[in-house]
Amino acid sequence: MAIEKDYFRQVMGRFATGVTVVTTRSDKGLSGLTVNSFCSVSLDPPLVLVCVDLTSNTLSYIRESGVFAVNILTDQQEDFSRCFATSSEERYTYFCHAGFHVAATGSPILDSSLAFIDTRVVAEYPGGDHVIFLGQVEAMGVGGLVAFADETGAERSNLLGNNGNIATEDKAAPLAYYRGQYRHLARDYQKPSLAPSRDEAVRRSRSDG
Repeated sequence: MAIEKDYFRQVMGRFATGVTVVTTRSDKGLSGLTVNSFCSVSLDPPLVLVCVDLTSNTLSYIRESGVFAVNILTDQQEDFSRCFATSSEERYTYFCHAGFHVAATGSPILDSSLAFIDTRVVAEYPGGDHVIFLGQVEAMGVGGLVAFADETGAERSNLLGNNGNIATEDKAAPLAYYRGQYRHLARDYQKPSLAPSRDEAVRRSRSDG
């Protein structure tokens, strides 16, 4: 059986992923696209990668700006995922009416996202009908907390002191994608994937005592 596009997409659809919106800001303005081809690459230095379609309107914006932010969506932000995945005036002219702040690079950080990673591009690689961007983390946030790689990035940010711009971790769940459909995670099954570290075990024993 030949490797056909539809069958390849069908097979890869069995790998459940989260959903992100990758955003940037260049001299041309704001741009964003829905991405689930996103992963961490390195802890030291902190690196992530995203894959962008060669036909995407956002590609030239990222190349011009040299920065991008990955906004991890909650299960309440499905509308953003749909909007940033379509070719529409809402997306290209009105940025899907998304509220946002900025962190270190000036890329839009969507309000109420589950988490974000703000990066500068350090490498670009060909990836067939996509481009692979490697980004070094300049700022990131989750659960209402924000960390910066250096003080200069913190000075550029307007995130701090703006409550509500990052979802609190215990009140939000990720938007998931599986077999070509959006999914919400069940909350009645939770189990650690690994045994707790020694420090975590000590902390738990102290809190229980």
